[in-house]
Amino acid sequence: MKKINQFLLAIILLAGFVVQAQEQVPFLSKKEAIEQTLENNFGIEIAENNTEIAENNAGVLNSGYLPSLVGNAFADYSLNDRLTEVNGEEPRDQNDLENTGYGGSIALNYTLFDGLGRLYNYRQLKEQYNLSELEARETIENTMLELFSVYFEIARLSENVEVLKQTLAISRQRVTRAEYQFDYGQSNKLEVLNAKVDVTNDSINLISTKQQLRNTKRDLSVILNREPSAQFEVDTLVSFTPEITIENYVEKAKENNVSLLQIEQNLVISEYDVKVNKSGYLPTVGLTGSYGWNRNRSAESPFFPGSLQTTSGLSASVNLSWDLFDGGSTSVRVRNAKIRYENQQLQKEQIENEVHRDLKNALDSYQNRLYIYRLQEQNVITSQANFERSEERFKIGQISSIEFRQAQINLINAKTSKNLAKYDAKLAELQVLQLSGQLLNVEF
Repeated sequence: MKKINQFLLAIILLAGFVVQAQEQVPFLSKKEAIEQTLENNFGIEIAENNTEIAENNAGVLNSGYLPSLVGNAFADYSLNDRLTEVNGEEPRDQNDLENTGYGGSIALNYTLFDGLGRLYNYRQLKEQYNLSELEARETIENTMLELFSVYFEIARLSENVEVLKQTLAISRQRVTRAEYQFDYGQSNKLEVLNAKVDVTNDSINLISTKQQLRNTKRDLSVILNREPSAQFEVDTLVSFTPEITIENYVEKAKENNVSLLQIEQNLVISEYDVKVNKSGYLPTVGLTGSYGWNRNRSAESPFFPGSLQTTSGLSASVNLSWDLFDGGSTSVRVRNAKIRYENQQLQKEQIENEVHRDLKNALDSYQNRLYIYRLQEQNVITSQANFERSEERFKIGQISSIEFRQAQINLINAKTSKNLAKYDAKLAELQVLQLSGQLLNVEF
C-alpha cells in the first residue's frame, strides 16, 4: 500500500511538472508577430534603408541650389646663388639669396541659372523618394503575406496535432478494449492486431505532423529574425472581413494598389526626365567670386633692394555659357526620354489589366474557398455525429472494427480538411486585401 501511494504521488508530481512546462510555452499572437516582423525582418530593414538613401538624395544638400566654396593656401621658399656680369664691371657673386612667399584665397562658385535642369532634377529626386516609399510598402506587404502563410500553416498543423492526439487516444482505448474482449473470449486475436496496427499508423501520423510543425515554426523564426529553437504557440482563431467591406476595398483598388501607384510615380519621374534633358537647349549663367591675400619677400641684390609685398583683394564675375550646337546629343537625349515616357504609359495600361485580372481571380478564389470552408464545417458536424453513433454501436458489437475505423478516418479527414479550408480561405482574403491596397490597413 505504501508503494502504491508513493507511485501515485510520483505520477501527480510528474503531471504537475508537465502542466507547468506547458504553461511556460509563450503565446505568439498575430499582432506580436507583425510587430516583430516590422522591427526585425531583414528584407524590411533593407527596404527602409533604401528609403532613407532616397530621402538623403532628395534633400537640399543634393539639389545643386547651394554654392560651392573652395579654400586655397600656398607657401613658397627658394634659396639661390646668383652670378651677375655687367659689361665693363667686375662680376658680382651672391650666395644664399632667400625668397619667401605665402598666401591664401577663398573662391565661391554659384550657378544662377542652368536652363531649369536643376529645378526639374530636384523635383525628380523628390518623386523618386516617394517611389522608394511605395517600394518599401510593397516589400512590407509581401513580407506580411509570407508571414501569415507560415503563421497560419503553424496554426493548421497545431490543430491537426490535437486531432491526431485525440485519434491516437481513441485507438489506444480500442486496443485495451480488444485485449479485454480477447481475454474473455469475446473476440479473436485479429481484432487485437488490427487495433494495434491502427495505433501504429496513428502514432506515425502524429509524429510526422509534429515534425512538420517544428520545421514550420523554424521557418517563422527566420521571418521574425529570432532564435530558431524558440518554442511558442500561435493563435488558431480566424475571423473574416465582412463581404460588404471587401466589396468597398475592391472598388477602390485602382486608387490604392501599390503596383498602380508605383507606375504612376514612374510616369511623373519620366516626365521630369524629359524636362531635365530639354534644359540642355538653354544657357547657363554662373557667378564666381574670390578673396585672396598674398605676401612675398625678396632678398636684396646688387641692382635691387630687398622688398616685402603684401596684396589682398576681392574679385567677382558673372559668366554666361550657351552651347549653341552640341552635335545633336541633347536632341537625342530628349527624344529617348520621350520614348521612355511612352513606354511607361504602355506599361501602366498593362499593369492595370493585370491587376484587374488578378483581383478578379483572387476575389473568386476567396469566395469559393470561403464557401468550401462553410461546407467543411457542416461536414465535421455530420462526421462527428456519425463517429459517435458508430462508437456506440461498436461498443455493443453491432458493427465491426473495420467499420468503426472507417468512421474514425472519416472524422479525421473532415477535421483536417476543415482546418485546411479555413486557412486557405483566410490567405485568399489576404491576397484580395493586398491587391486592393488594404493589407496594411486592417486588423488581423
